[in-house]
Amino acid sequence: MLLIGILPVLVQAQRKKKTKQKKEDLTLIDQGKQQSMTDLEGIDTTIVAPIEKHITLYKAGIKLIDSLDYDKAILEFKKSLKLKNDYYESWLKMGYCKMMKGDHSGADKDFIKAQETGPNDFETLKLVGINFFLMKDYKNSKEYLDSALFAYQNEKVDDAEYHYYRGKLMYVGKSYKTALEECASALEINKKYYDVMILKCEIRFVQKEYAYALRELNETIKVLPEAKKDYNLYKLRAQTKFELKDYKGSVSDWSVYIDANSKDEEARISRAMARINTNDFTNAIVDLDEAIKMNPKNPVSWCYRGLAKGSNKQVVEGIKDIDYSIKLKFDYSTAYVNRAALKMASKDKQGACADLQKADGLGNVMAPQLYEQYCK
Repeated sequence: MLLIGILPVLVQAQRKKKTKQKKEDLTLIDQGKQQSMTDLEGIDTTIVAPIEKHITLYKAGIKLIDSLDYDKAILEFKKSLKLKNDYYESWLKMGYCKMMKGDHSGADKDFIKAQETGPNDFETLKLVGINFFLMKDYKNSKEYLDSALFAYQNEKVDDAEYHYYRGKLMYVGKSYKTALEECASALEINKKYYDVMILKCEIRFVQKEYAYALRELNETIKVLPEAKKDYNLYKLRAQTKFELKDYKGSVSDWSVYIDANSKDEEARISRAMARINTNDFTNAIVDLDEAIKMNPKNPVSWCYRGLAKGSNKQVVEGIKDIDYSIKLKFDYSTAYVNRAALKMASKDKQGACADLQKADGLGNVMAPQLYEQYCK
């Protein structure tokens, strides 16, 4: 009987214990929630949507451009456009890749799609202008690069490549002063823009500012990394030194260039002319022999080999070479002047003077002076 009376009391006590435990548990949960809220204070809890797949593919293409793998980059941009055909960034960069591969027509089509689906911003106008330049469509190139200038100033961009191509465009149009200004702007942005440095050398040379050209060439050749070694710079420096009458220096630079371009006929002739001016007639003849093997119909090679032979005490053979040069080009005034020199050396004054008169009639500037000096 006692146990029966105690049982409800025990059950009630147990319930009270459980109720108390639940309350304690609930209190702990609330505290945990509050702590969680405290921990999250100051943290951006906005849910970020995953990057859309076409953008991921576009970014993969950009990375491949950075590693110069244009073929694989094009594939990524194509995948991107398959998912979102009006994503102009992919059209633009795919066009860029094709331009870099030399597919200018394909690039032009992609650039048109970029313009149809996106803004005509600076980058778009610049790339279209460059592509037209590379296609030698200078009129359209100027139109787009000029249009890009407004966007350039509006968007406050610093773009050395833009100035470089404007400089090249000015160079083609013979606006040399403006071309040099564009080069200066490009180098202000990127002091190691080697293509711009080379362009400056070319501009100085065509302006006949040979001393300036030589200084620019020396500096550029000095700073160019071995991987970017450009033998055309040695060719240009050889020509510059020749104009400055540094014939030995010219021969030296021509030799560097010819070692890398042994089949260049013009280079052989030019080195021969420099050698003639250093009285190295034997090696001049060797160069001209090679040039004639490459192109037996070039009157210049025959003319200067004749002069070299005559200067090397082979007057009869020299005159024969120049005779053949005139046969190839009857109005070649330099050949008549050179043959006059050899005829004068062989005591044929009458023949020499006749050749000088012929050269004068063809407009040779030296012929009248020589005729005045030797024939009167």
